[in-house]
Amino acid sequence: MFRRRPHLLWLLVPFVLYLGVLPWANRVEPLVFGVPFLMVWLFAATVATPVAVWLAWRGDRR
Repeated sequence: MFRRRPHLLWLLVPFVLYLGVLPWANRVEPLVFGVPFLMVWLFAATVATPVAVWLAWRGDRR
């Protein structure tokens, strides 16, 4: 399936950001703008998820 539609691999990005990297991002220090690192990481993953879905959708239209 991925050989014919490699753009669908973009859908793995949210999974990797939320679950795959979580053991390494699960820390309070360092603080980023006064917010624990884990909260910044989860916010960045939340922002990156629609971008990854859009890229998969854009590749599927062609």
